[in-house]
Amino acid sequence: MMRLGLPGREKMGDDRVKNEALQIIGMFQVLPRLVVFDLDYTLWPFYCECRSKREMPSLYPQAKGILNAFKDKGIDMAIASRSPTPDIANTFIDKLNIKPMFVAKVKSLWIGGSMARWNICSEGERTRCGSWHELVIENEIFSSWTHKTEHFQKIHLRTGVPFNSMLFFDDEDRNIQTVSKMGVTSILVDNGVNLGALREGLTKFTQNVKTTEKNKERWAKFTQNPNSSKSKSED
Repeated sequence: MMRLGLPGREKMGDDRVKNEALQIIGMFQVLPRLVVFDLDYTLWPFYCECRSKREMPSLYPQAKGILNAFKDKGIDMAIASRSPTPDIANTFIDKLNIKPMFVAKVKSLWIGGSMARWNICSEGERTRCGSWHELVIENEIFSSWTHKTEHFQKIHLRTGVPFNSMLFFDDEDRNIQTVSKMGVTSILVDNGVNLGALREGLTKFTQNVKTTEKNKERWAKFTQNPNSSKSKSED
């Protein structure tokens, strides 16, 4: 059985990564209520549509320890990912024994239709696909062209967690930009989820929360005395 991962790279033990992640999380007083992950090139280093169910997948070296740290801290986690082969992705999630960690899982299934694109799986290899359909954890299919914003709307409805209480990791800048506009703290990962990305994410989340609180305080002062600004300008 072929194992998918990062051959030749020294991996930190999951327990060691978990302990370091717990130390990082412990540095922050304000924590997200929900952490959302993309899959391909975020939790694992490949496109699952380019693989076989028979293969044994591997996560990025520090991903499992970070997931375990969030679980120990009681912070909920979810998946928001698009894939033309959600069956393979789900098989890999089962093989990696991480499925119970997630409270919500939203994936998109790309099936044949009038709208089409090319998926680049590897050098010289392309697969023809059709239109996106969305697959959620119960395997219900919703016919639509899905975007990450739609994924987050569904995750919000399923969990009740506000967007500004979420932290999101993804490897595509376009997803980071669009989801950030919803109020979700979003972090672009270059080499998968790791301790550096964790620290960056929690730091940015804390900054965003503080900014939101300051804006609320300013608005509260303004609503209590809306004429104060006008009086100052007249002076």
